[in-house]
This record gives sequence, structure tokens and C-alpha cells, in this order.
Amino acid sequence: MPAATLAKFGYPATLIGETEHWIVLLRPQQVTLGSLVLVCREPVTRFGDVSPAAFAGMHDAVHRIETILREFVRYEKVNYLMLMMVDPDVHFHVIPRYASERLHLGRSFPDVGWPGPPALGQAVEPEAAVRDDMLVRLRSSWGAAGA
Repeated sequence: MPAATLAKFGYPATLIGETEHWIVLLRPQQVTLGSLVLVCREPVTRFGDVSPAAFAGMHDAVHRIETILREFVRYEKVNYLMLMMVDPDVHFHVIPRYASERLHLGRSFPDVGWPGPPALGQAVEPEAAVRDDMLVRLRSSWGAAGA
């Protein structure tokens, strides 16, 4: 299991949900509202080394991610970024995209890069109450999306 990557993104405190092969975390720095990290549970550092079962299982994880984010963010697009420059374990940054800012508990989450690439360097780090509410809502939706 890619412990270093999971720890970097706050696991287990940021856990939204998991499948047999994938773990979904709330990204501590919110590029846009609802930014997540999709981490492969296998100890692999190259996408081509992901097992066929994990590739197949990615479908369920992505479907559930898009279901919960559609409800939570009302995104217009979703970007999946596989950067793996600092954190080498196979993972994707999941960035919901939208033209007009989103508000959550009074906190503004603009999509600074819209309609171009996401502005990763201008992420919002929500205060604890906002982050905790996001976690509760997304975890609840994750459970419902898998039912």
C-alpha cells in the first residue's frame, strides 16, 4: 500500500471512501470545491504496473466519484491529473471544474483556471469546520453511491 502518498494527503482523516483497489481522499488543498485524490492501493509507481483487476476496478471508483461530486459541486467538467512528480505512488488528482465560483458554508471556492488548466498553485485550504463538513457530506454520498 502506498503509505507515503496516503499520509501526504491526510489519510485516514481525509478518507472519503474506498473500493477493493482504490482509496478516495479529500484533497487538503482544494483547487476547486470537492477536489479529491484517487490513490491505487497497490504498491506501484508506474501506471503500467497497475494490475488488470485494479484497472477494471477503477471504473467503479470513478463512477462513484463523479456521482458524489455531481451532487456536491454541480461541476461542468472533471479533470483527472496524474502528476506523480513528488508523490510517486500511482494516484490521480480529481479536480471538479466550473465557470462560476462555488460556496460552501460561506467559503468561496473559485475555479481560477477556468476554462484552461486548473490553477494548482492557487488552491484554497479550508478551515477545519468547512473541511469537516465537506468530509461528512462526501462520505455520506459515497456510501449512497455504492448502494
